[in-house]
Amino acid sequence: MQVKTFYQLSHDELFQIFQTRVAVFVVEQACAYQEVDEIDKEADTLHVFSRQQGQLQAYARCYKPDSASCAIGRVLVSADCRGKGVAQTLMSSAIETCRSHYGQLPVKIAAQTYLTQFYQSFGFEPSGEAYLEDGIEHIDMILP
Repeated sequence: MQVKTFYQLSHDELFQIFQTRVAVFVVEQACAYQEVDEIDKEADTLHVFSRQQGQLQAYARCYKPDSASCAIGRVLVSADCRGKGVAQTLMSSAIETCRSHYGQLPVKIAAQTYLTQFYQSFGFEPSGEAYLEDGIEHIDMILP
């Protein structure tokens, strides 16, 4: 896995990240929203990703929404890499990135509810009730 700030990303890496995020979150999940946002280029946002043979395999972004926590968002595995253990490697790297760059702050994630058990396997705990976001059921989870 690679970890870079917005300004450390090459043009090709940035293009692949944005292209794949839009393919998964806007097209595949049929959610029309502003997928690329200001969080992407904030100084303390870190982009965690893996590429193989020039193709993006997995991606997550780590950031600090406030001074009391950090967060992992935009978690994805490209369609051709799903079911191969890539998601576990990605999440382990994203959690380690949060711990090494933001300290021992609680880590938040807005998880699609069908992935609750997956995130629980990393120690995340549900926080609150399920809710709809862009027509998809989510639940906030936290890793103390």
